Amino acid sequence: MGRRKKGQPVHGWVILDKPLGMGSTQAVAAVRRIFDARKAGHAGTLDPMATGILAIALGEATKTVPFAMEAEKTYRFTATWGEGRDSDDAEGRVTGTSDVRPSREAILAMLPRFTGVLSQVPPAYSAVRVGGERAYDLARDGETVTLEPREIEVFEARLLNAVQDSAEFEITCSKGTYVRSWVRDIAGALGTLGHVSALRRTRLGAWEEKDAVTLETLTPFMHSPAAFGYLKPLATALDGIPALAVSGGDTVRIRSGNPILIRSSLFARMKDGFGEGDLSGQTVYLKEEDGSPVALAEIAGGELRPFRVFNFSSP
Repeated sequence: MGRRKKGQPVHGWVILDKPLGMGSTQAVAAVRRIFDARKAGHAGTLDPMATGILAIALGEATKTVPFAMEAEKTYRFTATWGEGRDSDDAEGRVTGTSDVRPSREAILAMLPRFTGVLSQVPPAYSAVRVGGERAYDLARDGETVTLEPREIEVFEARLLNAVQDSAEFEITCSKGTYVRSWVRDIAGALGTLGHVSALRRTRLGAWEEKDAVTLETLTPFMHSPAAFGYLKPLATALDGIPALAVSGGDTVRIRSGNPILIRSSLFARMKDGFGEGDLSGQTVYLKEEDGSPVALAEIAGGELRPFRVFNFSSP
């Protein structure tokens, strides 16, 4: 007889306001313990020195993590001028200094160059894999880490405040953007050195600061039904994905992992968002008439083909 899996079949998202000094893995473990959840993951790492929105998936919500990670993100942060750090943040070793302090006018004039589609080299201390190992592990072992530039997009960048030695910014950006690299690069373009000294994620997709809950609030509800008041539905990670209600035999087939033919009656129940023209390759969120999640499917060959089926049974 197999061993019973530890924890309960809890499903949904917890939008945590991660505290300063705690790693993302620690935060996920803390939330998992509070809910006594069998399975947990997160959508986008926050460094220990960062605070703000850490979206934690429990149970079947972990199947929607890739979609949450694709969402736009907004960060508010402080750049400190005059010191370069090997990690590009305040936790790193000083690698150089500069007496240059950019003026507010110079920073504002530079912002357009750091908005839009950019080529960005991730920090040496990052989770990027190099030869199968994490870059930060190699860097901590004293190895020289060379990372390839990546294309990212900064949709908006605003200067919130500027004093002699530092400036506060807010940017909205795409998946894969490193704020530490952005600060390092804009500092270089301004003729100085710089690093991130404070960082907060204020938005991830549709989730904003007002949606986040602190560990201080959650912890008293350890293994208590009251904690579930802070659990958001699995589907909240799927905003922007067209939804379709299925029923009867179609639901049975989809739950078994089998495709269903696309009939006119199905399209009549589709929500807005499918667009025009060829829909091949389109991801569709399938749910029952009462809103219960069924699966994520792809439109292909005149069929809806499930590739992530949600299973809420308790083995």
